[in-house]
Amino acid sequence: MKRQLTFIGAIFFLISCSSTQPLSKNVKQQLKDNDTFVVNEISTDKSYGLSPKNPVEVGGAKDSEGPLNERRYLNALTGPNGEKIYYYRQGSCCPVKSENGLMGTAMLDNYRVTWANSKDTVSIYINMYDSGLLKAPFGFGIKK
Repeated sequence: MKRQLTFIGAIFFLISCSSTQPLSKNVKQQLKDNDTFVVNEISTDKSYGLSPKNPVEVGGAKDSEGPLNERRYLNALTGPNGEKIYYYRQGSCCPVKSENGLMGTAMLDNYRVTWANSKDTVSIYINMYDSGLLKAPFGFGIKK
C-alpha cells in the first residue's frame, strides 16, 4: 500500500511540474512588405539555419503560405557585406518533430544560397510548419 501511494504521489508530482507551454512557439511573423519578413538580428549561434538540427522556423503551412513565408524570409537576407543573395530550393529533407506536421512530423526545405563573389553556395534549412523568432544565419546580413 505504501509503495502504491508513493507511486501515485510521484506521478502527481511529475504531472504538476510539467510545462504548460506548447511544443511549437507559433510566433506571429511581421511583414516588411508583401514579399519580405522583418528580421532584426543576426544569430550568434553558428548552427542556426545552417543545420537541419536548428532550422529557421517561418511557419505558414497551416495557412497555405509555407513556401511564400520561406521566400519572405530569404528576401530579408543579404550576403555578409550587404550583397544581394540568390537562392533556389534544393528540395525537402530531414524529418523533424512538429505538432503542426503530418502525424507529428514535418519535413524541412533546403535552400541553396549564394551572392556575388561568394566562394561557395550555402544551405539554409527552413521549417514552414512551426514559427519562431527570425534571425539571419551567422555570416549573413539583413536588408535595410
